[in-house]
Amino acid sequence: MKILLLGKSGQVGWELQRSLAPLGELIALNSSSKELCGDLTNLSGIQTTIRKIAPDIIVNAAAYTAVDKAESESELAHIINAEAPGILAQEAKQLNAWLIHYSTDYVFDGNGDQPYLETDIPNPNNIYGKSKLTGENNIVAAGCSHLIFRTSWVYAAHGNNFMKTILRLAQQRDQLSVVDDQIGSPTGAELVADITAHVSRTLKYQSTASGIYHLVAKGETSWYGFAKFILQQAHNANFSLKVQSDVLSPIPSSAFPLPAKRPLNSRLNTSRLEKTFELHLPEWETSAARTLSEILNK
Repeated sequence: MKILLLGKSGQVGWELQRSLAPLGELIALNSSSKELCGDLTNLSGIQTTIRKIAPDIIVNAAAYTAVDKAESESELAHIINAEAPGILAQEAKQLNAWLIHYSTDYVFDGNGDQPYLETDIPNPNNIYGKSKLTGENNIVAAGCSHLIFRTSWVYAAHGNNFMKTILRLAQQRDQLSVVDDQIGSPTGAELVADITAHVSRTLKYQSTASGIYHLVAKGETSWYGFAKFILQQAHNANFSLKVQSDVLSPIPSSAFPLPAKRPLNSRLNTSRLEKTFELHLPEWETSAARTLSEILNK
């Protein structure tokens, strides 16, 4: 099996290099790759790359993820998150290949307090979410065999993320306030990559599995609750901090305005994924503790 991985340097892409390698020949690219084009802003270059490699599976871990900057860089976000996935899907269709693509809870508006199902109607409330939803629609419209994994609150030992930001700020500041009215499931890039590899092995026997799936860890918390967990784990590991978990302050989203509106409800129901591929997803604390241990002991 030949696998083309795009976005190898991102949080999920970095872990995918590990998880996909045992499955066959893996060609991993990022936007700065030289011999082959991995830059999703170069649509013709991406087409040429896919036709040259002729992969059995295309895994697209590349994306425009600067949520706030997308409000002022809507065209760039649209090219990377919407147009490029459509091109990938068209090429996959021509090759009779599978396309695995990652999307986001931001395709929903975040109203209510129930985990979203794949069948719920999307209604993004920022440019980033709109670009990701258009990407989903473009993939479906192309008619290729595809898996679209919607995930949220992704972190990893590699790259920049909420986990590392909280640790850094807690070392620098005497006080720290974190939003407490946005609820979701912190999800490790390692988990996303391992699930992707597991599913990839089954695709030849899962010809009817094509579609959208929600992929997040079990359980839920707020950003405040996640931050408190991070600081408590750091304290237990004797990691030097100026701010401890017991003096962390919860605040509403309204007290921390940002250019892009965030969904208050980022819960995603994973029943379809677990049933289709016979999976059991771990509680979010399990993966978070492992990743924190890796970060804190570097």
